Amino acid sequence: MATPEEETSQRFPGRPGDWVLYKDNQLIAFNKPAGLAVVPDKKKSPNLLQLGAAYVRQDLYPIHRLDRPVSGVVLFAKKTSAQTRVTEQFQARTVAKTYLAVVGERPAEDEATLVHYIREGRGNVSEVTDQSDKTAKRAELHYRYLASSVRYHLLEITLVTGRKHQIRAQLGAIGSPLRGDTKYGFKRSSEGGLIDLHAYTLAFDHPVSGARVELRAPVPEGAVWEGLLPQGIAENRE
Repeated sequence: MATPEEETSQRFPGRPGDWVLYKDNQLIAFNKPAGLAVVPDKKKSPNLLQLGAAYVRQDLYPIHRLDRPVSGVVLFAKKTSAQTRVTEQFQARTVAKTYLAVVGERPAEDEATLVHYIREGRGNVSEVTDQSDKTAKRAELHYRYLASSVRYHLLEITLVTGRKHQIRAQLGAIGSPLRGDTKYGFKRSSEGGLIDLHAYTLAFDHPVSGARVELRAPVPEGAVWEGLLPQGIAENRE
């Protein structure tokens, strides 16, 4: 039976050491491959928390999450004190996060702020509902159109709030679901159930020094991304 590390190397490019974006004695950040869970879940498959802890040979503490089908920046703390301080920044909304999203339908406006109200529905799906629904939470994001290929369109997403499946649900609500995201309206699933959403940048204040830390995760390889990346983003893959 394969070890978690062996199973991961068979399914995902490289090894955890290849995914490291930043590390010091307080924190470590990885560029998570799409399809890898951040923390243990019901599937009991390898996860980034487990693999990262094995890589650094110490316990790690989650600060935030990405959905399994999503790729990009994930930050862990090496100490509970660092976990607390950075988590407080997420709660205060002083952490800056941008995503890159591939959609099949170009939005009507090239740049807009979306505000919806979202509640958790059945089957691990977030539902856009009316403001009068007392179970719903306000969700806000800003998107900007970047580029198009023959079949797809690339958007830059800046999150204001951090709701479950927020980007997926809000883009689906305006008729521009993410490529491969059949839960939110895309017609066809992608291989492995992945969706083309990438957590591209993450900026926060260091829990000890207070200095602003800005992280950027190279985008996934593949023809769809290659056909869409503007020059400024493509250069950052190196």
